[in-house]
Amino acid sequence: MTSILVPSRRSVLRTGLAATSLMAMPAILRAQGAAVKLGIIQPVTGALANDGDLGKLGAELAVQDINAAGGLKGLGGAKLEIVFADSRSNPETAAQETERLNGEGVAAIVGGFGSGLCATASQAASRYDLPYLIDVGVADQLTQRGLKNTFRFSPSFGMVTKSALERLVALNDAAGKPARTVVIVHEDGLFGSGLAKLLQAELPKLGFEILETVSHPSPARDMANVVLRIRSLQPDLVIPSNYYGEFVLLARTMQQQRVRPKGIYAILGGGASSLRFVKEFPQAAEGVMDCNHWPDPKNPLTAELRKRTEAAGRAFAYNVPMNYSAVRLMAEAIEKAGAPDRLKIIEALSTQSFSSGVMPYGQSKFATGQNTSAMPLNTQVQGGDVKVIAPESFAEAKANFPFKA
Repeated sequence: MTSILVPSRRSVLRTGLAATSLMAMPAILRAQGAAVKLGIIQPVTGALANDGDLGKLGAELAVQDINAAGGLKGLGGAKLEIVFADSRSNPETAAQETERLNGEGVAAIVGGFGSGLCATASQAASRYDLPYLIDVGVADQLTQRGLKNTFRFSPSFGMVTKSALERLVALNDAAGKPARTVVIVHEDGLFGSGLAKLLQAELPKLGFEILETVSHPSPARDMANVVLRIRSLQPDLVIPSNYYGEFVLLARTMQQQRVRPKGIYAILGGGASSLRFVKEFPQAAEGVMDCNHWPDPKNPLTAELRKRTEAAGRAFAYNVPMNYSAVRLMAEAIEKAGAPDRLKIIEALSTQSFSSGVMPYGQSKFATGQNTSAMPLNTQVQGGDVKVIAPESFAEAKANFPFKA
């Protein structure tokens, strides 16, 4: 007979195993490492909320996939934890929210959207040696201020304009040079004004005559006067460079007033390659061309991200794959740094190369903060969808130019 006060061999063994497991748990937890806080900043309220919301979604999907695949393997499987900040489409708020992210102990920040927002946020981050990876802000100046903490994943507007003009000349030559005259329409901030200045300098060298350059504020509530001016000038091409709301308003007003040039050739044209614009205003969208950020259409993950975006109740646009890829790059940088140490992450970003996710960049490598392999693609709305038309290595369709309805 076994006394109830004397444990059996089996119960001792069970107790011992349980104790051993309990003793082992802290070691396992230590091996996994504490979660690494990653700051994500986007404007999810205010005039740029549509883009910011999609950028936030792309970042969330990336963190979800990284953690599901075992976390940061170089840091013992540590999970990534998002600390989100809403810049509210306001540069001052972007700086204030960056200060808050620093106070919450993030290892790095990804995002920004909008050159003015990125300028103040990255400047604030530089005071704390806080690594800052810009997703979309395109003003050339953002990586020309000598800030050691600031890196840009996407191409600058100088890089985009160079590609856009080379492809415009090739497109026009292939069609027998139907386009000679141009009207430029741009938002009056850091991004649009800088890009318009570049176009004014370069287009005449390529044989195009600029009939007029029209600027507008962001946000703008009415494009009637802009379109009336375009109608009176009758250009062969309209080249818009603006944010989502203003681009859609311009395209819709042109369609309503039946102003149809030989081509709308947007450069960083806001909604020009947004599936939301295509879905909501198919007639205004059909035929619109854009040289902009866009994922590699031949990468299977691009189609998967589009499905997940639509499953989340959103319309696909470049912000999702851009931020998905940027967060994955930052995670790779933290792993290469070997720790969530800000200076080591900056060192890794400055000296090593990285995967570009689903963006068509090949290996990303930074020089003075700029990703030297970043490259835009040319798209056109055809048959109610956005198709890549250039460069040829990524093309899904031939360009419809001059536009035939």
